[in-house]
Amino acid sequence: MFGLRHMGTLYGIVFLNHQLGSFAGVWIGGYMFDQTGSYNSVWWAAAGIALLTAVIHIFIDERPVKRLREGRVAAMG
Repeated sequence: MFGLRHMGTLYGIVFLNHQLGSFAGVWIGGYMFDQTGSYNSVWWAAAGIALLTAVIHIFIDERPVKRLREGRVAAMG
């Protein structure tokens, strides 16, 4: 959809967000353990987030974008 020109930028954004999410998850997990003495709330929150992301991914349309499909048809014909 964005082409190879922007691949490095998109990869960098994804990688940065992955690192920030990892930090937040570990920090919140430690904070919640200090507050409650248990990881139960953290595990349930992780399960809820996983379920939410699974539901979101069900609705992803993996077909090529319309403008890209039209470009391929024009190039072939």
